[in-house]
Amino acid sequence: MHLLLACDSFKGTLSSAQIAALLSRALIRAGHTVTALKLADGGDGTIEAVTSCGFSAHTAVVTGPLGTPVEATWARHESTAVIEMAQASGINLLDPTPETALQATSFGTGELITAALDAGCTTVILGVGGSATTDGGAGMLTALGARLLTADGAPVPPGGAGLEQLKSVDLSGLDPRLTDLRLAFDVDNPLCGPRGAAAVYGPQKGAGPTEVARLDAALARFAPRVEQAAGASAAERPGAGAAGGVGFAALGVLGAQPVPGADYILDLIGFHAALDRADAVITGEGRIDEQTLSGKGPGAVLAAAGERGLERIVVCGSAAVSASQLSELGAGSPPPPRVRLHQMTDLAPLDDCLAEPAAVLRRLAEQIAAELPSPEAPQTR
Repeated sequence: MHLLLACDSFKGTLSSAQIAALLSRALIRAGHTVTALKLADGGDGTIEAVTSCGFSAHTAVVTGPLGTPVEATWARHESTAVIEMAQASGINLLDPTPETALQATSFGTGELITAALDAGCTTVILGVGGSATTDGGAGMLTALGARLLTADGAPVPPGGAGLEQLKSVDLSGLDPRLTDLRLAFDVDNPLCGPRGAAAVYGPQKGAGPTEVARLDAALARFAPRVEQAAGASAAERPGAGAAGGVGFAALGVLGAQPVPGADYILDLIGFHAALDRADAVITGEGRIDEQTLSGKGPGAVLAAAGERGLERIVVCGSAAVSASQLSELGAGSPPPPRVRLHQMTDLAPLDDCLAEPAAVLRRLAEQIAAELPSPEAPQTR
């Protein structure tokens, strides 16, 4: 069989490349052909994925989420730049606390966009996900030339809490070179309210109930002032709440074109062409859950493979959804074969999976290889 591997990282344990290597060794020994792609959906790992498929890597020193400098990587192919927000403003760059939830800024993301414009790029793909921020994109806008001022005419402090002091917004200084921005995301949350950026994603970034309430109120103060200055409404648009409200700033102020994160990145890395040559697909991530069913990363892979009627195998640390639920992704008539779901926690206790993930995944890879039909002769590709 020709197998296409498209796995996301198992965050905190194994990278996408490590997972592909462990799976490939067992599958190739069993005589199968293997093609491996690094999977991403606009969040963590996006730059690694696109630079493995023809984009060149570039670095810039920018402002991290708490104001200290960080070296961030972006990618380029001809005049197109790919920006991974997590590189500049990611939650991986800090230890989340209630204080960081209030203070984290997206300023570095704006600086990274500027670096791409300075290099001559005319199209910018902004992948959001894994952010530390809930500032409505205020930091990003400021880095691109916007002025967000207090009643005294001073710049508002960084972070979502700084927006509590916002009085006026001046967008006249925005960088005029940013004319083709694509926003890659896979959520439909509005900016504010019970499904908004603070309420849904704030707790993941260290915010407790008090901080969530403050951040939501600050974003509600921010939105109408920005919309008045921009002459466009965006707070209720699907995706405005993405990445702590960066979606709002990108869609409502920067004129971003929304694109489905997982599908768009899959196109960039040549996934669909590779899928045409495959007999079966293996995908996965550390935790398979409801977000997978919503089309993020592995979910998009399962849907695309299901539409082609291919056999689909899911590898993960653990799963909160069933194989039957995963099988519904991309199901048509006739339906594709039922998804085979393999969890590392079926082979070892969770503590062992976390302490020695490579050893457990190696055993899981042997199990998968043993279950697949044996080809007549081994091949590599």
